[in-house]
Amino acid sequence: MVALRDSRDILFIGVDGGGSKCRASIFDADNRLLGTGVSGPANPLHGYAQTIDSIVRSAALAVTDAGLPAETLGELVAGVGLAGLNMPRLYNEMNAWAHPFKQMFLTTDQHSACLGAHRGGDGAVIIAGTGSVGYSWVNGRSEIIGGHGFPHGDKGSGAWLGMEAVKYLLMAMEGLAEDSMLKRELESALDTSDPYDVIEMMAGKPSSQYAKLAVPVVECAEADCPVAASIMRDGAAYISDLADKLMEGKSPRLAMIGGLAPRLKPWLKPHVAEQVADPLDPPELGCVYFAQHSLAALGGNDSGSGDEVEAKALFG
Repeated sequence: MVALRDSRDILFIGVDGGGSKCRASIFDADNRLLGTGVSGPANPLHGYAQTIDSIVRSAALAVTDAGLPAETLGELVAGVGLAGLNMPRLYNEMNAWAHPFKQMFLTTDQHSACLGAHRGGDGAVIIAGTGSVGYSWVNGRSEIIGGHGFPHGDKGSGAWLGMEAVKYLLMAMEGLAEDSMLKRELESALDTSDPYDVIEMMAGKPSSQYAKLAVPVVECAEADCPVAASIMRDGAAYISDLADKLMEGKSPRLAMIGGLAPRLKPWLKPHVAEQVADPLDPPELGCVYFAQHSLAALGGNDSGSGDEVEAKALFG
């Protein structure tokens, strides 16, 4: 079992919550990883109860993974980056939560991911996972491009690829679009060749369910299926335009993260692909950087209120 070196030591937990999963990692004051836990979705736009349950579960799993006693949860200073918190209503709702941590600093998943990608420094980041968004943090100013949510936004994301795949599949099943490898793979994944079965299975499903269908799209595109390749090129063109717009802000560095990022990069416009650097640290450590910056702004008082600090990072 890991023992705390000194009662004055601060342990941090970084919680990165998105549409598909919530990942929490515990770090010591020197940013050394002690333990990690993963649970379900944590996007308050899609459910407050699910979000807080996922945060607590992933944090508890991280405590166990670190070999720490369960009561350590109440000693942790948490940096929490969640999808949807750029909406003031959702931020206020989450900020009112009677959380189990010693202190909690809230920010968006974009801001924490950007801090992680550039090791706490300035830069821009494209998140390409279940959803998609572009974000930059330069000279204390933030800019968000996209991130409007599924289904009306998030082009180029896993959920968008899955949605485009379903739209194509329904047309192909009825002879209104060409047959293809993608059609066969989707029918296999959904275990049906009946369009009404597809409608029943997918209607009203969350973004995470559509994102699962991004896998056959990517794999078929990489196998030179023309239909899948066309979907990938369309999504990648949007992500490339998003990157160009972000870089107008003179960001010193651009990174792309998310589960889809490595598979999407080869489809980007060449000049964008050349600019994209690897993230220096994961989003959970970006959450910790945010908590550390917030504590510093409070003069190191780990029991004070961080509302003003958090709101500045979120809303400018």
